[in-house]
Amino acid sequence: MVHLSDRIKSLSESETLAMSRMSRELKAEGHDVINLSVGEPDFFTPDNIKVAAKQAIDDNYSFYTPVNGYQDLREAICSKLARDNKLSYTPDQIVVSTGAKQSIANAVLCMANPGDEVIVPTPYWVSYRGIVKMAEARAVYIKAGIENDFKITPRQLEDAITDKTRLFIFSSPCNPTGSVYSREELRALAAVFAKHPQIFIIADEIYEHINFSGKHESIAQFESVKNQVILVNGVSKGFAMTGWRLGYMAAHAEIARACTKLQGQVTSGTSSISQRAALAAMETDPGHTKAMLEKFRERRDLVIRLLDDIPGTTTNTPQGAFYLFINVKPYFGKSDGNQNIRDANDFCMYLLKKAHIAMVPGGAFGDDECVRLSYATSNELLIEALQRMKKALSQLK
Repeated sequence: MVHLSDRIKSLSESETLAMSRMSRELKAEGHDVINLSVGEPDFFTPDNIKVAAKQAIDDNYSFYTPVNGYQDLREAICSKLARDNKLSYTPDQIVVSTGAKQSIANAVLCMANPGDEVIVPTPYWVSYRGIVKMAEARAVYIKAGIENDFKITPRQLEDAITDKTRLFIFSSPCNPTGSVYSREELRALAAVFAKHPQIFIIADEIYEHINFSGKHESIAQFESVKNQVILVNGVSKGFAMTGWRLGYMAAHAEIARACTKLQGQVTSGTSSISQRAALAAMETDPGHTKAMLEKFRERRDLVIRLLDDIPGTTTNTPQGAFYLFINVKPYFGKSDGNQNIRDANDFCMYLLKKAHIAMVPGGAFGDDECVRLSYATSNELLIEALQRMKKALSQLK
């Protein structure tokens, strides 16, 4: 018998990856599955970035890399943060990792002790919960409902803080809701954190470039809390580089050194070729994302119009990312005679089996009444998926 650790037994499989796995299994059986569960752009990496990667291979970038990333890449990240976000960082404050997920895990594992509290607004990205659990800290959830565009208020934040609070983690634009905090909303939250300098803020900004509100705002712009902010970003979403596995953090130099130490014992440095590609991405005019952004806006509006024709579904109009977080509670308690819909998990399994549409149950993100739909696919597939959904849901009584 294999004796696994309590740590790994306490973790569950990522629900987003689980749904993608089930979709692939159904496809392998010959079913025409439309996968609306996946969180990656359906675009290709820009050509100038691919050229840089090919050149790196020819230039023999095939050796171990510095744990925290090549110096010139870290310098380029600092230049990007200054150019796009008006934020001043130095290369010793930057740590390059194998994806933003590792950057977040590094930060939580370096900053939280067992028993410490980590405040997490709900809905949250699925891995926040698992990472906090892995650190043996305790997640304290603040529910943000659709009535407030899935965003928390300063009062809610203040009420959640205790003498055990060590971290706060959130994303803007948000996965799964697409909600975007405005400058004034971030300013109000920063005013609370400024009164609690012992609390560090992990700001997940991986969807920075997929923002329909006009301008990305970072909580790190407020000097009163900048040293408390651990800014996390990467190339996967804005540059369609999910498979390249490269993210980064910008933080107080002491935190950056701690995360470098941890990473040196886990993965060491990120792929040399990915880093050379990321250097080209950092130097790319941010305007390159305009065409992709407009396509995502078009798809968002399309799906919202189609959902308006499906009774019992409610959502917000997200200002970023490429998801809709849809409340489907009116379907709970209904049945097609074979399958009963008790919760969002049943709802998703019903649509997967009945209509061959894959979405992610909202419980993965901390809200059991909702499901997450990714519109990172073609208009044709979105129209087909919503038609299938409408037909399947009409059979529930």
